[in-house]
Amino acid sequence: MFSVARALVRPATSALRSSSRVQPAALRFSAVRFLTTRYTVDHEWVQLDPATNIGTVGITDYAQKALGDVVFVELPEAGSEVAQGDPIGAVESVKAASDIFAPVSGIVEEINETLSESPSLLNKSPQKDGWLAKIQLSSPAEFEALLSDEAYKAHCEGSEDGGEH
Repeated sequence: MFSVARALVRPATSALRSSSRVQPAALRFSAVRFLTTRYTVDHEWVQLDPATNIGTVGITDYAQKALGDVVFVELPEAGSEVAQGDPIGAVESVKAASDIFAPVSGIVEEINETLSESPSLLNKSPQKDGWLAKIQLSSPAEFEALLSDEAYKAHCEGSEDGGEH
């Protein structure tokens, strides 16, 4: 009787093993996009998708912590042209109001309309769900000149020590 049960189990386990095989590396990485994030000294971030040349823009975790509970977000108009460094909106919190500056020049392709109903997304998920706008870059060199992860972290540590920011 034991050998009959064992014979029934084997086909099921071998089917499981064959369906969980790892795909070849070429198939696993075919859909991967390499997104790079850069930062400004004013605590905005932009994540560039090189395939589309569109940068997703937001405020950093450091900025949202400094602001406190966000209660209102003003965003640019979709279709508007922005220049690097221009104010493109504002964030209001229970503590303060702060302008948002365009980290790159280009055309605003899309805004995160969810923020008008849920501005607290900037506190909960500032670098994912709390993105502000998507900008079609007109000058990719501007993106490359922004701060890397390491440089931005060093900038924040300098700010916490009383340095300029």
